[in-house]
Amino acid sequence: KMKNLLKIGVVAIGMFLAVGTANAQQKFGHINSADLLQAMPEMKTADATFQTFAKAKQTSLELMDAERQKLVTSYEEKYKTLSEANRATLEKELTTLVASIQDLEKRITDAQAKAQEELTTKRTEIYQPVFKKAEDAVKAVAKEKGFAYVFDVSQPGVVYFDGGTDLINDVKTKLGITTAAK
Repeated sequence: KMKNLLKIGVVAIGMFLAVGTANAQQKFGHINSADLLQAMPEMKTADATFQTFAKAKQTSLELMDAERQKLVTSYEEKYKTLSEANRATLEKELTTLVASIQDLEKRITDAQAKAQEELTTKRTEIYQPVFKKAEDAVKAVAKEKGFAYVFDVSQPGVVYFDGGTDLINDVKTKLGITTAAK
């Protein structure tokens, strides 16, 4: 019994030392994900697609606002001609114009909210696959090169780093991005 306990103790100490050695040898790497994403052609495509979509939404809202401005101008012009003689007729027209302006302003507010929602959805739809591709490439390189940790130095959580290995060129290679000297 004592022999078995001793064996277990020796094995446990051996395992503890092995784990300690493995921990001491863990490799740390870092990458600047913002730089990586900017280097990806998919990011440029995503940016262009998103800009086109956003511009279309903006143009639509600008057209509605131009229509609203026309109604306001029309109201102002008619109001200037208001007199005792034409009051009965003109007040009906002015009331109708005010109702039209208010209706259009509500439609503009609704359209702005809907556009904002659609922009958020579109942004996720367009950029998520690019982020995923970058993340998968970082994970693959980290595994291949035996890194236990890879820190993203573009994120506010990393306050300081010194040493470690910058994986950006390996990840760019994994993504097929040629790194030309600047």
